[in-house]
Amino acid sequence: MKKAHLMMTGSVLLCLGAMAQTDTTGSPVKSPDTLRVGSILIVKDGKESGTAEDSRRNYHHPSRWKNNVSTNWFVVDIGFANQDDKTNYNSAEAQNFVHGQTAGHPAAQSDFKVKTGSYNFNLWLFMQRMSLVKRVVNLKYGVGIELYKYFYKSDIRYIDGADPYVERQDVDFTCNKLALDYVTVPLMININPNGNHRSGGLNISFGASAGYLYGARNKQRSDDFGKQKFSGDFNLERWKLAYIGELGLGPVRLYGSYAITPLHQYGVDQHPYTVGIRFSSW
Repeated sequence: MKKAHLMMTGSVLLCLGAMAQTDTTGSPVKSPDTLRVGSILIVKDGKESGTAEDSRRNYHHPSRWKNNVSTNWFVVDIGFANQDDKTNYNSAEAQNFVHGQTAGHPAAQSDFKVKTGSYNFNLWLFMQRMSLVKRVVNLKYGVGIELYKYFYKSDIRYIDGADPYVERQDVDFTCNKLALDYVTVPLMININPNGNHRSGGLNISFGASAGYLYGARNKQRSDDFGKQKFSGDFNLERWKLAYIGELGLGPVRLYGSYAITPLHQYGVDQHPYTVGIRFSSW
């Protein structure tokens, strides 16, 4: 009987000794791929290991998709607008487009000269930048509206109809404005040498844009007739393709564009261009 008691006592002591050698300071993490022992985190696939603090940092790190695509909402441009007039005013097409000529005063470039106060205002609903090479070389694109306001020095008026033309008026206009509204999609290659940061340092973008003319108005004001507004197509090209660019240095952003397509369908050959400031976070 004593032998039996001694054998049972020995078995119990052996079990207690085995349990004493087992680490009971931690419990496994619920995740099927991890095991936690105390403050040590073990990942079964061998890709990660570390403390609980390391695990929390890894959990809150943004995903690669968010790192490679960033969005800028409601970007605003305001700049100076003018036209590169390439018209051959000796051609019959140009002379026929301008009506109301007097003897010794044929159609000329001076009929379409714009004032220094002519401007361009753009509102981009969004612009996105997608990384192509380590966030240094990126694809930049968006959508928005472009508004052009040309203030003419001369007293011309756009006449709409089946065969639109421009007419010289016997009125001294105090304000003679052509307003153009486009919905536009830009597409650029962006070079950002400091790719780990959204902004700061040198930042260059260049590419092209496609715009569609959805509204045009010729607004005039004079002492004789007060304010007048005429809407129409005015022989204007519906589609506008342009070279575009952007230069950033720190918080300062400059933009520019030059229209590849002419402003009018026939008669004169004028290419709008603009240079100004862009209010953007990158």
